[in-house]
Amino acid sequence: MQIILSRKGFDSKNGGQPSPILPDGTLLSLPILSKDDKTKFSELRHKGKSYLNIIQDLKPKTKIQNKYNCHLDPDIRKDSLRRCGYWTPLFGQTKAAQGKLKNNKVKEGDIFLFFGWFKQTEEINGKIKYVKGAPDLHIIFGYLQIGNIYKTNSNLPKDINYHAHAQKKYDGDENNCIYKASEKLIFSDSLSGGGYFNYHKDLILTKSGHSRSRWNLPDFFKELKITYHNSKSFSNKYFQSAAIGQEFIIQENTKVTDWAKNIILKGLRNQIELILT
Repeated sequence: MQIILSRKGFDSKNGGQPSPILPDGTLLSLPILSKDDKTKFSELRHKGKSYLNIIQDLKPKTKIQNKYNCHLDPDIRKDSLRRCGYWTPLFGQTKAAQGKLKNNKVKEGDIFLFFGWFKQTEEINGKIKYVKGAPDLHIIFGYLQIGNIYKTNSNLPKDINYHAHAQKKYDGDENNCIYKASEKLIFSDSLSGGGYFNYHKDLILTKSGHSRSRWNLPDFFKELKITYHNSKSFSNKYFQSAAIGQEFIIQENTKVTDWAKNIILKGLRNQIELILT
């Protein structure tokens, strides 16, 4: 089983602001802007409030307005959008990033851990605001264990035809794929093969007191190959994550698998508690 750290959501160039750690611990990843996609920020919702309203609360001078569309990918929150019938978590990839996944033999059963730029928020007078002085952090906000891989130039099941990577602009693109989550996690029959996390300190990649791209990874990572990185990525104090690349594919290793399992269980702790009760 390979573990892939996948960078997603707003960044300094696309969106220009961190995704919020909401006051209730929700890690609400904000999807990047896209003129070619159909989904609008105003259509996406969290607990009755649109993503557009949340973005504008956080950054009143944002350029993002009602007409702006976004690239909803990964799609791991069922309640973020009105659904028609059956739904399952999905993730799409294309071009060089998909080539990297293909060349590294990413397959069914492998797990994506999605991470992005986040910052703590608070509610003031009914509006969500960034907490002054809160650190900018890279945090793992969701996961998807691959159940099926679809090339979008072939016939797609009806339940994934809506996805951003199933649009006509990808017709004929041999390197475009959609990854569908497995029904259940391989290590837990009670947990979905894809989903989102609530905040937990163990989900934070950024080392305390450092810029968000400097990570605190377990020592055993030093022994492993990670795409876009080499031995110089590690210093005595931190792991310097690469500024380029969307997917960091980690060499298969039982310690990494156990680390990923722990991440998922910590991130899903609220859902697990509901199942147990």
